[in-house]
Amino acid sequence: MEVDRIDERTPNQLRPLSCSRNILNRAHGSASWSQGDTKVLAAVYGPKAGTRKNENPEKACIEVIWKPKTGQSGKLEKEYEMILKRTLQSICILTINPNTMTSVIIQVVDDDGALLPCAINAACAALVDAGIPLKHLAVAICCGLAESGYVILDPTKLEEQVLIIFVFDFMNAVLVLSVLPNGSLQKKGGEPLEHGIITSFTQGSMSVEDYLHCLERGRAATSKMSDFLRRSLQPQLPSDSSKAG
Repeated sequence: MEVDRIDERTPNQLRPLSCSRNILNRAHGSASWSQGDTKVLAAVYGPKAGTRKNENPEKACIEVIWKPKTGQSGKLEKEYEMILKRTLQSICILTINPNTMTSVIIQVVDDDGALLPCAINAACAALVDAGIPLKHLAVAICCGLAESGYVILDPTKLEEQVLIIFVFDFMNAVLVLSVLPNGSLQKKGGEPLEHGIITSFTQGSMSVEDYLHCLERGRAATSKMSDFLRRSLQPQLPSDSSKAG
């Protein structure tokens, strides 16, 4: 069974991707990430000395501030902040700069669906741009259920009904010097990290069968997303950007 999409994509097709780094002069690291008409800016400030109350001073702390396109942050934005903070803490090496705080500011430019995955991808690129030590990189992918019940990849705003967001980890030896201290690779059991799930977030209800189908669809898309992220994070001039159709 197939499904007709408004933008004429196939169910397995991502929207065009675009990423630029080093776009903000005053931030220690910055990046923009676009998927179709959804665009997010991410800025990284820090690490700065000191941590918040109730944070472990023996580790680095990450703060996430979500700024919507218009208006004030509400319950959903606070939930996005929590998910993004948990995700970023899982990929950062928090023991290298103990008792410090790194702030990640997310600015929504346009939202045409799959907003949270775009923000996660932008934040990951901005952390690399800032030189924050990472265990591994991450890519976020969104799947949705169409009205027909068919699983679709990277839904637009009009297609957002029931959603599930996966964040997968992956290694990239090309980025060793810019991502990991002393050029050392983080491995599990002596082997490079595979595409494991860091975070998953569901909006709406779905069956276990649909969840597994979404997971399969998301894993299949990680190859293109990972390749694009690798290209985007190559050493580049401040004005350079990467695009993928």
